[in-house]
Amino acid sequence: MIEVHNLNKRYKSFQAVNNSSFYVEQGEIFGFLGPNGAGKSTTINILSTMLQPTSGTVTINGYDVIKQQNRVRESIGIIFQQNTLDEKLTAKENLMLHCKFYGVPRASRKHRIDEVLEIVDLQESINTLVEKFSGGMQRRLEIARGLLHYPKVLFLDEPTVGLDPQTRAHVWEYILKLKEKENITMFLTTHYLDEAEISDRIAIMDHGEIIAVDTPKRLKQQLGGDIIEITTSDNEAAMKEIREDFNVVELSLKDDVIYCKVGNSDAFVSEFIKMLQTPLTGLDIRKPTLNDVFLSFTGREIRD
Repeated sequence: MIEVHNLNKRYKSFQAVNNSSFYVEQGEIFGFLGPNGAGKSTTINILSTMLQPTSGTVTINGYDVIKQQNRVRESIGIIFQQNTLDEKLTAKENLMLHCKFYGVPRASRKHRIDEVLEIVDLQESINTLVEKFSGGMQRRLEIARGLLHYPKVLFLDEPTVGLDPQTRAHVWEYILKLKEKENITMFLTTHYLDEAEISDRIAIMDHGEIIAVDTPKRLKQQLGGDIIEITTSDNEAAMKEIREDFNVVELSLKDDVIYCKVGNSDAFVSEFIKMLQTPLTGLDIRKPTLNDVFLSFTGREIRD
């Protein structure tokens, strides 16, 4: 559904996107993960025809984003990070305006509006002014608007940013229901790592480059072993002991917490507690997360 080959975008001396290549299968949720400034927004702007690449090729639904922009635009829907609804109009008026922009046939408009409002559970609010909607309702209406013209690909740019956890969960219920019902390909960017876990595959981007693409499970399996978080009365002394006396895959200190990556936490911990001379104040064992994956590939955490 999406094919990107050797994509580059350069602004004078700054390389925003550097020779990126990836593909997205039909019906898949494809997560795009990286910190601010990684090149995610630039890539999405190129994919959605809002920005010209310096070089490389991109096709969406078989159409070239440079040579066939109108066909690409007919094939995509976009849920922007910022609210782009007209709050002085009703939900119905916002959707009707979008139908006109996208050339939805007049005879189909009422049916299509009813259909998308049912998907996001907003039928009862069809004639309510958008300014009276909660943040979660507005986000759901934007999702409905993005579906009006039957897009093949839906771009979700930080779809739940600024929403409380409960509303975030509800918005994701609707997004996943939509995937089930419509088989739409979804291209997701998010800072929330729990949301990225929903993706079928994830691309990790940093400094304009795609540095890994795989399923969340396989990305975490690449790290191997378990993560042990340790706090002690003297972290420097404990770090010295661990380096000299214990077999660890990786060892680091951040925010007064010692992070050890080990092959087998069960075997390591029992020996560690018995032998460590520096008094322990805390110990926690967990499996690798996507943040650990990002840290392993880039040397920094995604929130950095």
